[in-house]
Amino acid sequence: MIVDINKNILIVGLGLMGGSYAKGLKRYGFHISAITKDQSSIDYAIKEEIIDEGTISIDKEMIRKADIIIFALYPHILIEWIKENQKYFKTGALITDVTGVKTSIIYDIQNILRDDVEYIAAHPMAGREVYGVENSTTKIFNNANYIVTPTKKNTKDAIVSCMEIGQLLGFENVSILTPEEHDDMVGFVSQLTHCIAISLMTCNESEHIEKYTGDSFRDLTRIARINDEMWSELFLLNKNSLIKNIDIFLNELQNFRNMLYNNDVDGMREKMKKSTIRRALFDKKD
Repeated sequence: MIVDINKNILIVGLGLMGGSYAKGLKRYGFHISAITKDQSSIDYAIKEEIIDEGTISIDKEMIRKADIIIFALYPHILIEWIKENQKYFKTGALITDVTGVKTSIIYDIQNILRDDVEYIAAHPMAGREVYGVENSTTKIFNNANYIVTPTKKNTKDAIVSCMEIGQLLGFENVSILTPEEHDDMVGFVSQLTHCIAISLMTCNESEHIEKYTGDSFRDLTRIARINDEMWSELFLLNKNSLIKNIDIFLNELQNFRNMLYNNDVDGMREKMKKSTIRRALFDKKD
């Protein structure tokens, strides 16, 4: 292991994801500190022993002693925070994040970052439809994927360390993609699915629809309870990839509509068979 449990870890942004990271890493004995905007979050996290110390202000000494800094912030806030506070980073500090888009922020951060500090980006493909440190849990990492997105500026040790963080947190699968590959894939598997869920919840104005739906509708729209501020920012930062994937989906849905309109039973059944085979790859084997 490259990641030493004697290292100090600072988490900036103590919400659902930051709190879940804190819980997952503290169980190994890391000293966990946190900086976030709400004192109530710090008070709760200290009381529940999720973190060792925390503050709502820029604590220079807390930042200076951090060997690893994990950012759980909105993308635009992340960039500004680093611009304003990187002067306090320890030489040799490793920086990572949980941000859902990469190409729009990675290169900017690496260009402005001091040469004696390294930023290696990552994306935990996990979450819940509730927010705040009080809802944090390491269970969201079980059976989930964790993606590391290095660039040519990243060292091998930093990449391995970032992957080890994902392994320590309990992610089932840890993989590597380029920032560009990541954004294209996330535009499909995450952002498009959220767009579909939102559209399902807003395309029918029938009253009391919640009284008539079955599990299929509830499963498809689970992620429609959405943080509009965060997701609208993520959508815009990955606009081109998301639009491309929306167009691909609309074309596929139109093809299925045409088969239905033309009573093409064989065509529909072939689509269903293909869908069943591909979906089976997601099922966990006992």
